[in-house]
Amino acid sequence: MADLTKLDDEDYPAYTTGQAARMLGVQEAFLRSLDAAELVRPQRSGGGHRRYSRRQLALAVRVRDQLDEGHTLAAAARIIGLQDELTQAHDTIADLHRRLGDGTG
Repeated sequence: MADLTKLDDEDYPAYTTGQAARMLGVQEAFLRSLDAAELVRPQRSGGGHRRYSRRQLALAVRVRDQLDEGHTLAAAARIIGLQDELTQAHDTIADLHRRLGDGTG
């Protein structure tokens, strides 16, 4: 029987490079460049082929959007890293507000 729980797993490497490229509307070379730059590190199949998860595809979209805005790959990586840090800080603050019970979180 098939394990359908993997369909809900954002980290399950379900997509080949070709599938991922078609879904995102990019060239396969773009995804390979993200791997080479260590921004999106897909898992490898037993045969060595790249396999992407939904989470990795979402990150690739974020990088593409930054590049479309004119940022370099290095700048895009830095911007995304800072955005993620800010989101984490906001989540921590909201959690602290909830713990203090002041109703602002």
